[in-house]
Amino acid sequence: MSDKPKVLLIVTLDTKEVEARYLRDCLEEAGVDVIHMDPSIRRNVGGAEISPDDIAAAAGTDMESVRALKHEGKCQAVMIEGAIKCAHQIHDEVGLGGILSIGGSMGTTLATTIMKTFPYGLPKVMISTMASGMTAPFVGTKDITMVNAVCDISGLNSITRDVYRNGALAMAGMAKGYKPGSENGKPLVLVSTLGTTEKCCARVRTRLEEKGYEVMVFHTTGAGGQTLEAIVQERPVAAVVDMSLVEIIDLLNGGLCSAGPDRGKAALRKGVPTIFAPGNVDFIIAGPIEQAREQFPGKRYHVHNAALTAVRTEEKELKAFAEHMAGIIAEARGPVSFYVPLKGFSNHDSPEGHLHDLSLPPVLAKHLRNNLPAGVDTHELDYHINDPEFADALVEQVLAYTQQTTN
Repeated sequence: MSDKPKVLLIVTLDTKEVEARYLRDCLEEAGVDVIHMDPSIRRNVGGAEISPDDIAAAAGTDMESVRALKHEGKCQAVMIEGAIKCAHQIHDEVGLGGILSIGGSMGTTLATTIMKTFPYGLPKVMISTMASGMTAPFVGTKDITMVNAVCDISGLNSITRDVYRNGALAMAGMAKGYKPGSENGKPLVLVSTLGTTEKCCARVRTRLEEKGYEVMVFHTTGAGGQTLEAIVQERPVAAVVDMSLVEIIDLLNGGLCSAGPDRGKAALRKGVPTIFAPGNVDFIIAGPIEQAREQFPGKRYHVHNAALTAVRTEEKELKAFAEHMAGIIAEARGPVSFYVPLKGFSNHDSPEGHLHDLSLPPVLAKHLRNNLPAGVDTHELDYHINDPEFADALVEQVLAYTQQTTN
């Protein structure tokens, strides 16, 4: 094989032979080498570098046994298992420059499951009939580019020829420019935020970058928190500044932006130094105002826009939040600090906001003191979360933790 960039092409030849050969031609014309992996179940057409038989063998079985399952979901599960192993084996051997696939719901599920096992930065393009609908199950927390197939993947026509060719050209361009191992060697700090705590986040990020850290910021509307958790598990992280915990408030209260029951746990379980602050816990994220009033009657509301309403949390919700945080922090294998700004948790919870209530931060602070595990440093600061002094305190704690862990 030449020294050109290598692209893994994942397409089933038993149902998409014409499309697969067209994509291969487009990729090769664009100057990349193609390694075709064929996860077909119905029949082995031949011509792919990685055949269905190779995939089944990697899963510890054979195609006859796979077909004998006579259940598309069970068959696909076996082929996914084998395909992941084959994909990583070829990556180890030649160093892939990207992954390209085309498919409907089944093909998209298979290919994107494989793509998710590869690191951030490696180009991943999925041409799919599902791309104009709900893409979250396929993209998840990874950097997968989805291209709308427009028509069904059934032969070539004047539209699909352009769509498929564009997808192939995009992949070829990305593969040619891909440089693996682009991590810069700086200690990495992950920070959570929303626009309502952006002043704090911006100061934390700027000051840490000035001191030689790389900072990644995540917008906590569900997917952001999930991505933060995924990166903690995949990369060496020096510290986490989790200063927007609305996803946990939404988890506990049925809000729109829950990131699931594992939100906040990855760094604790891995032993990564973690600094919590209750940014944005002054509200639950709900839908349009009429829906919010029906779901959360008798509350205080701020209409953020026509689609979203901030619903003020009260003593009950804040105490439940404190108890939940105490529970997950009990799992911590590394140092943890909790900083509470006593003058408010977000822009909404400020003199300029619409949900300001100075009586509630002390309630949360006291309940955290009474419930957090021994050994967790708690700091109650007489500032608003967006005051520069509060941000500076978070930065100083990052410096203290990372100096400890690097000495």
